[in-house]
Amino acid sequence: MKALCWQGKNEVRVESVPDPKILNPRDAIVRVTSTAICGSDLHLYDGYIPTLRMGDILGHEFMGEVVEVGPSIVNLKVGDRVVVPFTISCGNCFFCKNEMWSLCDNSNPNAAVAEKVNGYSGSGLFGYSHMYGGYAGGQAEYVRVPFADVGPLRVPHGLDDEQVLFLSDIFPTGFMAAENCNIQPGDTVAVWGCGPVGQLAIRSAFLLGAERVIAIDRFSDRLIMARETGQAEVINYEETDILEALEEMTGGVGPDSCIDAVGLEAHGHTIDAIYDRAKAALMMSSDRPSVLRQALQACRKGGTVSIPGVYGGYLDKVNFGAAFAKGLTLKMGQTHVQKYMLRLLNYIQDGKIDPSFIISHRLTLEDAPEGYRIFQKKIDHCTKIVMHPHETIH
Repeated sequence: MKALCWQGKNEVRVESVPDPKILNPRDAIVRVTSTAICGSDLHLYDGYIPTLRMGDILGHEFMGEVVEVGPSIVNLKVGDRVVVPFTISCGNCFFCKNEMWSLCDNSNPNAAVAEKVNGYSGSGLFGYSHMYGGYAGGQAEYVRVPFADVGPLRVPHGLDDEQVLFLSDIFPTGFMAAENCNIQPGDTVAVWGCGPVGQLAIRSAFLLGAERVIAIDRFSDRLIMARETGQAEVINYEETDILEALEEMTGGVGPDSCIDAVGLEAHGHTIDAIYDRAKAALMMSSDRPSVLRQALQACRKGGTVSIPGVYGGYLDKVNFGAAFAKGLTLKMGQTHVQKYMLRLLNYIQDGKIDPSFIISHRLTLEDAPEGYRIFQKKIDHCTKIVMHPHETIH
């Protein structure tokens, strides 16, 4: 089959690789009909996530048709259309039973590697380095899905791929980011980053009852989308002092909640952001936490800072004293995708949201290397790239 394989920093290539096979009784093989490039994939592409190996198949946002099932699978049959969560979860451990799916104890065969870095290991992840299991990803024609009796969600008739594809990751991620804010009637939520997760966090905050959402970015097209599609108030951080603007817009109180939908590769023009970029360029740091610093500083006393943006390691010059002094709640982590898939599917079916609004580019799998470059550089107003591996895109 054809698959997109990592070759090194800023280099990916479509190659012919062996077809996946059933290895365990709870496996399924899925013929991928739609897959996407995620902002988290750029952390791999840019070389910030360790334990990748040359030839690893990338991709963790995908869906498709079941073409083979292991002998223990009774909930799926050949021909079913499914969306597959990026978190691989066993369904039986303490964490899975308590709907903390991304913290599964049993799905990462390389748990010892993660334990050395983090103390304990979370779940295995599709296409996201050997520290998270070394599982082949979904930017391919076919993929093996472990624990297929737990993860995949069958897609009802009448919904096309692009309406439901993002149930695999970024819609649950944006929704969990908003849910972590514990939004109350009348709340104001500030969202840093108007990429795909940020856009869906904006919409999710309103779905959960926020009165105001303030969106922060530097790209005019993303700010326009946040304002016109998401009904958010917007701030361009290249034109405005963020902390002063948020204080003024909230009557001196600060936002009730702040969402960092950017993570480790934050951009900025402030002194701390320049410092972060210098350290990252010299490989002295893996993370650029300027957005997190702003969120901690801006959030009102007793508020919540929600962090769906991925961080990879140690953070420098983060004012943890501000979080302590103001009594902030910090909530973060990989998304518990399975917890949200059915609920968000119902939102889509009820017409409350169509997540496909974020798609800007449709490519073939063969175009994936160029797609990564376009997404990384935000060329041609790129917000989200979807690929259909078995179709020709004109």
